Amino acid sequence: MFNRPASSAPSTVHRRWLLGVFALVSALLVGLLQVSTGNAAEADRAEAGSTATADDVHQFAPASFTHPGVLVSRPQLDFVRARVQAGEQPWANAFNQMMASPFADQSRTPRPRAIVECGSYSNPNHGCTDEREDAIAAYTNALAWYITQDAQYARKAIQLMDAWSGVIQDHTNSNAPLQTGWAGASWARAAELIKHTYGDWPGAGAFGNMLRNVYLPKIIGGSNSNGNWELTMMEAAVGIAVFLDDPGAYDQAMGRFMNRVPAFIYLESDGDLPRTVPGSGLNTPQQIINYWHGQNTFVNGVTQETCRDFTHTGYGLASIAHVAETSRIQGQDLYTGHIGERLRHGLGLQATYERQQPPGWLCGGSVQRGLGPVTEVGFNAMGNRLGHAMTNTQAYTESTRPQGSNWLFVAWGTLTHANQPN
Repeated sequence: MFNRPASSAPSTVHRRWLLGVFALVSALLVGLLQVSTGNAAEADRAEAGSTATADDVHQFAPASFTHPGVLVSRPQLDFVRARVQAGEQPWANAFNQMMASPFADQSRTPRPRAIVECGSYSNPNHGCTDEREDAIAAYTNALAWYITQDAQYARKAIQLMDAWSGVIQDHTNSNAPLQTGWAGASWARAAELIKHTYGDWPGAGAFGNMLRNVYLPKIIGGSNSNGNWELTMMEAAVGIAVFLDDPGAYDQAMGRFMNRVPAFIYLESDGDLPRTVPGSGLNTPQQIINYWHGQNTFVNGVTQETCRDFTHTGYGLASIAHVAETSRIQGQDLYTGHIGERLRHGLGLQATYERQQPPGWLCGGSVQRGLGPVTEVGFNAMGNRLGHAMTNTQAYTESTRPQGSNWLFVAWGTLTHANQPN
């Protein structure tokens, strides 16, 4: 404590002390104002979806984006092309599976509409299935183009993308954010491949405007619904940001992703209860348990939707792997940190009880299976590249090859990522 002099007039020392305190407080206030202004400006840029300036420092975005760089890179594509041409397995069977699917049909007619209306469980379904499947078809044809070098497939992908970019204006109803994420994830993959490996696409700018103005605003703000929603939405947002060369959007999407993954897959290092997303409103243990569909015993790899069903859990696991793969291509390897650990344990637990009877502590001893074709990307990264023992994930993955499409946003994981060294 400072002792004030007995005199009613402040001493010289005391006056100097007061001036020093005043100067310090003033400096702090100016600093806080600058930080607040900077944060507001960054938020404004993110809300507007604008490309950040070259002077900005980005937490996640690279100095320059690698293209093609959404889920698959050129070295990965070259590896797959060589394996397919040589007739090697499992790539040859996976390629044949893709080419025999309706998504590769060259007589396919796009079915765009201005307003895609999707209610809960796609009821109503006004253009929802058409949009998702046209987007997967565009990605399918983009892959077929690169592997075969037959330009008819590139032209088909362009036809599908141009048809939608010239028509769609909005997504509406309760499932609009999720629908936008599903379709947007596939659109971004397709567009990235065509723009950066085929190149002859006059409509690329219009398609980019569609992604920026119709898709990105619907997904970039995230969701407090079940975790698979926000994870798929961020997968789409990350892919769109790469296609648009937009570091601001990339940072915003990756920031949300990094908050959501720990709130979707539990690790014992999290403590007695799972972590929550800031602003989720989950403030009590019972609220968290309810959000985790009644699960109250937490072990490595249990997810927020494990006790809902494995199908929706699989959507979330797929998107985590897809974002991590895109991030690795862009120069930041998330597989080697806690994101990878969560993904590894999440895949392992779900793969184990997809094939075995669950114990009583897990979902009361009864789970709804149906994991789907969602493990190839994550298993290749964690099991093959990093060398982690993933016995049950490996057994599930190999027994379900070739992993094809879930007809929503997952497509051709065995073809693109099985035993992928790149």
